[in-house]
Amino acid sequence: MRKVFLFICLNFLFFNAYSQVSDPGNDWLSIQKTLNLYLDGQATGDSVKVGQSFHDSWQLKYFADNKLNIVRKSDYMKGYKAPYARVSNWSGRIISIDITNSVAAAKVEISTSKLLFIDYFNLMKINQDWFIVDKISTRTPHKTVEAPTASTK
Repeated sequence: MRKVFLFICLNFLFFNAYSQVSDPGNDWLSIQKTLNLYLDGQATGDSVKVGQSFHDSWQLKYFADNKLNIVRKSDYMKGYKAPYARVSNWSGRIISIDITNSVAAAKVEISTSKLLFIDYFNLMKINQDWFIVDKISTRTPHKTVEAPTASTK
């Protein structure tokens, strides 16, 4: 009887300790939720959604005119005026997510009628929530090709 009781107690101890460990699947879903909040906000100009996905220390870094440019969250958020309806020629998708403990990196693609943006995010788990803490970005014009016109006879 004593062995059975000891066995049961050890199982409860193990179960309790195991439940303290972060669930990678749950982290994956939480990161997807944060990234989708960002994408939804970008698609509709919703500063509230975008702002909720960013940590207060968030910064955008990009290279233009032969220099590294850094934009703080407060300055970035000033660019949003008012939410609008999602346009049909806009799309966004998560390309990849890599998680290690309480940090993650993600790659996101946003396509507009004229530009293709690739954003790389660093995320951190803070008080059980995932936030984007940094973003580096690049953009490329869509390549357009003129199709030959059919000749009429």
